[in-house]
Amino acid sequence: MDPQLALVGQLLFFDPVTSLSGDNTCAGCHGPNASFADGHSITIGVDNNGVVGPSRTGPRNMRRSPTVVNSVLFPRLMLNSRFESLSGDPFDNSAGFLFPAPEATSLSYLPHLMAAQAFMPVVDEIEMAGDFPGTRDEMRAEIARRVDGIEDYRVQFGRLFPEVHEEGGRVIFDHIGQAIAEFQSTLVAANAPIDQFARGQRDALTNAQKRGALLFFGKAGCVGCHAVNVPFASGAEMFTDYREHVIGIPQIVPDVTNASFDGPGTDEDFGLEQVTGDPADRYAFRTTPLRNVSIQATFTHNGAFVRLEDVILHHLDAVSSAATYSPDELPADLQNLGPMEPVLARLDPQIANPPSLNQDEFNDLVDFVCGGLLDDDAHPDRFMPLIPRGVPSGFPVHTFEPIALGDPCLDGS
Repeated sequence: MDPQLALVGQLLFFDPVTSLSGDNTCAGCHGPNASFADGHSITIGVDNNGVVGPSRTGPRNMRRSPTVVNSVLFPRLMLNSRFESLSGDPFDNSAGFLFPAPEATSLSYLPHLMAAQAFMPVVDEIEMAGDFPGTRDEMRAEIARRVDGIEDYRVQFGRLFPEVHEEGGRVIFDHIGQAIAEFQSTLVAANAPIDQFARGQRDALTNAQKRGALLFFGKAGCVGCHAVNVPFASGAEMFTDYREHVIGIPQIVPDVTNASFDGPGTDEDFGLEQVTGDPADRYAFRTTPLRNVSIQATFTHNGAFVRLEDVILHHLDAVSSAATYSPDELPADLQNLGPMEPVLARLDPQIANPPSLNQDEFNDLVDFVCGGLLDDDAHPDRFMPLIPRGVPSGFPVHTFEPIALGDPCLDGS
């Protein structure tokens, strides 16, 4: 880690100078008040009101924003896995980094998948770019030009990159992307009770969590998708197989959106099919990493569930859950549902044939996922001090409101 590079990246993460629309930042969709995720079921990107939290307004995207915490360790990024390190190691670019066209493998020269990923939100029309004209390379060049024109950033980048300090040298987007990635690389929280238990601290897990762990790795079958020791993922134990599955999540369609939804009724999200073009991949999304999942505000790719126990119940009977699902607990503009029959017709076999748990077993399983996989350092209290009082561009920093996160365990304690 280079702390000076991370510090510049921290400023850029919160600075609207990186947004061609002029009204969003990385932190606008990945707020420290939500542990660098989003408090909304479906994210609001450009055309927002400068608030990050319940009062944020604007057109919604298609999905929620997942947390940035620990994502430096992921070999596949985004909810439909559209950014990937082909070696299975985000720190290894030898096999290339694969992105959708037009980037494809052109960003493979960068040192880390996260640095390559930083090239993408800034040119996305609904995330940070708005209707700014030009090619993607021209958009990135414009952001670099703006950053290079700010003396404070020039001085800081000049200390880090000799080519910027040299006469005629300029900040380019490669420098910006690496800085943002370096900051995000500091956001790691992977020391949960299960890790402490594995190192020999036998009382790190409660008895209920130990019973829940036995269910997770055994009868309940959770580890089938929420895997550890994934061979191609360099051993980063994030409790995900980094694969895509159809788990029968209800389709949520915002009243006002700037995203292009799929299907004949423009009320569907085809997930992985958007990346591969293969109809066989329709409705498939990457398995959610379960570390620190209990302090998310919403769950699944579109935030259809707002309580962890409800999404676990869905995994245990997706068909019944989908049949009885109501969006009443979501905001009023997220009450519209897309068709469910085609989604359930493609259920992953592990979801279509769930185990049967009694109430005590269910409680233990929830307790393990809630508390046994939670690093207390993932809580917003750790991250809120990272919000800068000001940024070098002089643009106002977003207002970050308190966000109600998911109950840390079933009984609310």
